[in-house]
Amino acid sequence: MAKLDPIIAVKDVEASSRWYQALLGCKSMHGGKEFDILVTENDEVLICLHKWGSHEHPTMMNPEITPGNGLILYFRTEHLNSIRQNVEKTGGTVEEDIHLNPNSGKMEFSLRDPDGYYLTITEFHTYEG
Repeated sequence: MAKLDPIIAVKDVEASSRWYQALLGCKSMHGGKEFDILVTENDEVLICLHKWGSHEHPTMMNPEITPGNGLILYFRTEHLNSIRQNVEKTGGTVEEDIHLNPNSGKMEFSLRDPDGYYLTITEFHTYEG
């Protein structure tokens, strides 16, 4: 079995951790100035935050590059409307407000986090294929 734990580079781990917790209702499992692990209410890893330049990871050395180029952080949730309300509290920048995605048939919205990463928040669904 394999599981993906996404790690994004951020300027301020503690501030980003607070932002994601306020937005998504997740909690910190690790905490710290250089690295944090955010988990769901079931203690499943949701996202990890890593300080730019720490620990010499090759893709996390240069904070001047555009973060997240080619990446969408896609969150499936049963709490779409409450998360959308949390955007106002967190100061996130809404890119697309709640709308029906014609491909998935689900309601979703998209925003940017404080570091510029693009997030899409969608109604929870399972993939069919």
